Amino acid sequence: MRSSVKILIASVIIAAVLADATLLGQPVKVVDNMQNSKADAIRVGYFPNINHAIPIIGIARNSFKDAFPDIEIKTTIFNAGPSAIESLFADQIDLTYVGPNPAINGYVKSGGALKVIAGAASGGAVFVIRNDSGIISEADFAGKTFASPQLGNTQDVSLRAYILGNGYRFAEQGGNVRIIPVQNPDILTLFLKKELDGAWVPEPWGARLVREANGRIFLDERQLWPEGKFVTTLLIVRTKFLEEHSDLVEKWLKVHVDTVQWINDNKAEASKILNGEIKKMTGQSLNEDVLKDAMARIEITYDPVKQSLLKSADDAYKLGYLGDKKPDLANIYDLRMLNKVLAEKKLQQIQE
Repeated sequence: MRSSVKILIASVIIAAVLADATLLGQPVKVVDNMQNSKADAIRVGYFPNINHAIPIIGIARNSFKDAFPDIEIKTTIFNAGPSAIESLFADQIDLTYVGPNPAINGYVKSGGALKVIAGAASGGAVFVIRNDSGIISEADFAGKTFASPQLGNTQDVSLRAYILGNGYRFAEQGGNVRIIPVQNPDILTLFLKKELDGAWVPEPWGARLVREANGRIFLDERQLWPEGKFVTTLLIVRTKFLEEHSDLVEKWLKVHVDTVQWINDNKAEASKILNGEIKKMTGQSLNEDVLKDAMARIEITYDPVKQSLLKSADDAYKLGYLGDKKPDLANIYDLRMLNKVLAEKKLQQIQE
């Protein structure tokens, strides 16, 4: 392996371990009788990513602000799930949009101090192979080097489960397939340098690898899931905030559902707003063709696609990411308020 890849491996693994070490908390007793107390603000976190379209577009259109005229909406932009979870447990935010694996890790390590209250996006992850890598089928994986965005993150779990499922073992275990954690922008760079044979990435990085780095989609992850649905973004809340401010959480969910419907009914306008807001947050907008390709593989939805999260958790446990004891996720969901909102809007409810 070349020196640039070795340096990236070392730095990213250290960062991942340090981030993971901060996910500490004390078990919280969950009560059924929620009582509301006054709040001056709702503090919400999200990422400058296209699968976080609901908060990005909802904030940009003032949908949440209009629903809470007497309460300040404070937003925090994150770039990694562990940071969002850490802020949630440090009482710096109340709700956050986040990927399934950080939500699972946070729930397990805190003893239940968060709840999943809705979905936000399904799909939008692909396994991209460099066109000149020599890979035609799964039979060609031996001796290849693949990347995922972060050790133990959602795409990393998917990639490793897929490699194991095809009969290979990892290089660190004496096998002949190497998987390295590399941040998405560096994956693009290493593709161009021909130092990676492939990568399992979220959108829009899949579309960018195809259009900018001589990649092709070897597998759209939707092919692995029933009806092509698997959760990539969730809305979670601190259990304590949910207990004390259930009225605010319910109102937030009403806007959340309304925003899902607006996005799906106005896709062209939604994409334009999304791209403009991403430019404000990151300083760079996405190429229109890249955005179009990426959004075609993502479903914006309030459905948390429960079974996919449980399967992802099972895969993470088998890979050794969740400790020695298989986690009990029976109470990670609280969909009562989401289903109440859906019933009021005469929409199909989510099975508990």
